[in-house]
Amino acid sequence: MKHRSTKTYGNDRGLSACFRQWRATHSHCSLLHGYAIGVHFEFGADTLDHNNWVYDFGNCKWIKKYLEDTFDHKTLVASDDPKKTFYYDLQNAGLIDLIEVPQIGCEAFAEMIFNHVAPKIEQETNGRVKLLHVKVFEHAANSASRYAV
Repeated sequence: MKHRSTKTYGNDRGLSACFRQWRATHSHCSLLHGYAIGVHFEFGADTLDHNNWVYDFGNCKWIKKYLEDTFDHKTLVASDDPKKTFYYDLQNAGLIDLIEVPQIGCEAFAEMIFNHVAPKIEQETNGRVKLLHVKVFEHAANSASRYAV
């Protein structure tokens, strides 16, 4: 892609999510813990639009809403977590706002976000713009990425 632009929803945006990686029994990551998730997007296009932009940042409101609906003050549980019913008990008691996802972790979140956003970007721009990269970060030291193939 000849042209690239980026949009970042940093850790300061307050996408506060709680989760655990239940399979990481060797690590404290198997315990419930939380981060203010950050997400970085890279868009690419071979041609610019009529405004000389790759992608209009003003059109990112739907992306922000998706991130808020999925991560902001949410507790995420993996579909195969053996303690999943406990999470649903907490939700039924009004103690958490639960989101069930196929997998947990920065890599899984990057994949999930990429798969949600990429086709919509291409459809919205009639294929002119491609989502090239999604990076999810827990904080400055830990992140994972999903790149377009």
